[in-house]
Amino acid sequence: MTLTCDLFCRVVDNLGDAGVCWRLGWHLAREHAWSMRLWIDDLAPLAALRPGVDPALTQQTIDGVAIHRWTADFPDVLPGDVVVEAFACELPAGFLVAMAAKPRLPVWLNLEYLSAEEWVVGCHGLPSPHPTLPLAKYFFFPGFVPGTGGLIRDASLPVPKRQTPSRELRISLFCYDNPALPGLLDAWASGTTAMVCRVADGLARSQVERWLGVSFPVDTKLQRGNLKLVALPFLSQEQYDQLLLDCDLNFVRGEDSFVRAQFAIRAFVWQAYPQDGNAQWLKLDAFLDRYTRSLPTAERNAVVTFWRAWNGRGDINVAWAAFLDAIPRLKAHGAKWSAQIAEHGNLAENLVRFSQERL
Repeated sequence: MTLTCDLFCRVVDNLGDAGVCWRLGWHLAREHAWSMRLWIDDLAPLAALRPGVDPALTQQTIDGVAIHRWTADFPDVLPGDVVVEAFACELPAGFLVAMAAKPRLPVWLNLEYLSAEEWVVGCHGLPSPHPTLPLAKYFFFPGFVPGTGGLIRDASLPVPKRQTPSRELRISLFCYDNPALPGLLDAWASGTTAMVCRVADGLARSQVERWLGVSFPVDTKLQRGNLKLVALPFLSQEQYDQLLLDCDLNFVRGEDSFVRAQFAIRAFVWQAYPQDGNAQWLKLDAFLDRYTRSLPTAERNAVVTFWRAWNGRGDINVAWAAFLDAIPRLKAHGAKWSAQIAEHGNLAENLVRFSQERL
């Protein structure tokens, strides 16, 4: 069934919201032949993630997705068969009225944030009736287990291949502001393992620059002890996917890079998005419980201790030694984990099936 779909996105954290919505919209258009309209309030991060997008235009079509700037004076348009409200961004009032006026009501989905918490399965797919209009919004949760919406896994995802052996440990660093980073850089520079760290543009590079005490512009390479640092330019999503495959260890953040790192089948470390009251710890610990469940005790302890230190609870220098020792075995674990989280389908497939069943 060829369907029309409106996908709404408000950019909150600059990259993550736009990145997730673009991957999903592109996936639905290309692999499921849906007619996609993406309504987004800030095109700048999308233009960075997908070169070719013009942030100055109010309307354009890229990769089969019609991209519209979401403005306060929302136009009078006919809603699609499916309406996806990403991360509770709240639809325009007039658009809701237009949805309720359609002879066949659209399937209205609230795409929620990714979480491994136990309660997600019980809430996935539940309807929430609108208080005044004959509409119901369904909660659609990405997730790691059956009974959730799954994860974005599209055809553009590179297939992991055997890496070229290297005497250096190859690392990619993409993070939010992180008080643990200076201590970790100290440990890398003074350690006995040769390392090359490819530093993402933005917050990661700014922090490394402060640690260095000298300018660290894009494309610069600097050596500190046993640590070689490389300042990367801003990467498109396609380039970033390849970077993950080229490294032995990937530091990721938020949601989009977090998911892609798991399918890259490499060791990785996740920095959860900081929330008020440290609410991110619920998500972090829930994922750690699932991800490390089948690991031997030593590797499980090494991962849990290091991840928690990276997220602000523990001594990063002490935690690093055991985690470094576990990295070779985490690759084999990553292959099993990647297969496990792919078993119940991907986010687009499950969203298509859910929508078709309700139309």
